[in-house]
Amino acid sequence: MTRTVDATQEMAAFLRSRRERLDPRDFGLPPGRRSRRTPGLRREEVAELAGVSIDYIVRLEQARGLRPSVDVVEALARALRLSPGERAYLYDLAKQRPRNTDKLATAAAPPLARLVADLSPLPAMLMNHRYDILAWNGEMARLLLDFDTLPPSQRNSMWLCLMHPKMREFYADRERVVREGIAHLRAAWAAHPEDRALTDLIAEFITRDEEFARLWAERDVKVNGRGHKVLRHPEAGVITVQFEVLMPIEDPDQRLLIYRAADDESQSALDRLSAR
Repeated sequence: MTRTVDATQEMAAFLRSRRERLDPRDFGLPPGRRSRRTPGLRREEVAELAGVSIDYIVRLEQARGLRPSVDVVEALARALRLSPGERAYLYDLAKQRPRNTDKLATAAAPPLARLVADLSPLPAMLMNHRYDILAWNGEMARLLLDFDTLPPSQRNSMWLCLMHPKMREFYADRERVVREGIAHLRAAWAAHPEDRALTDLIAEFITRDEEFARLWAERDVKVNGRGHKVLRHPEAGVITVQFEVLMPIEDPDQRLLIYRAADDESQSALDRLSAR
């Protein structure tokens, strides 16, 4: 793991992985005279779909210093049928998307910290792009952990999920939660290549957690702003929550996470925790 993003090498690996996952039959392509020795589309097929030369695709996949234009990035995204998150990731790797050059958020914006408190009794917390927990209300602390008892270096939701002993069995669908978190971190990693703290955090996870290392190598990219989680609370029992992640226009590097009960039993459990 390098200390900074090697965008050329990562783009090469990402393009290869996206090409190899495609099924030629989905494109109506003929089987060809030669059998396919590797899965997915051939380079010449991607080149034809994207309207570029085969040599250009070869040089991209061999990390030979090319920087695709906006038009080429868009053509590759269409040819490889990238999802919106993957498309944004490719734009970031090609350095073709405007960046926020402001200082990275390491503390909660005061209006957002007040909003987190005002959202009670809904559990809520504020994070930055690397999942550092910047602010939280009492309901979130009672649901997850008392963040005040943790050193600042451990106030990171991915670190807690992977490393904290009380959190390893907290999520009923742990692999999905970890997989979605990794897909977000990969997008953040490409969007913030200057963030050494994020790169060091990812390197720590790869070194210390085999599950993270395995899933990171799959190169999934997704920014998930809505969904559900099933939680195993040690006192309140099983709680199913719907979550929503909001990004303030004034502070786009900060993310507001809000939990809501998904059913009556979960609401009753949250009410019992709030009453403590």
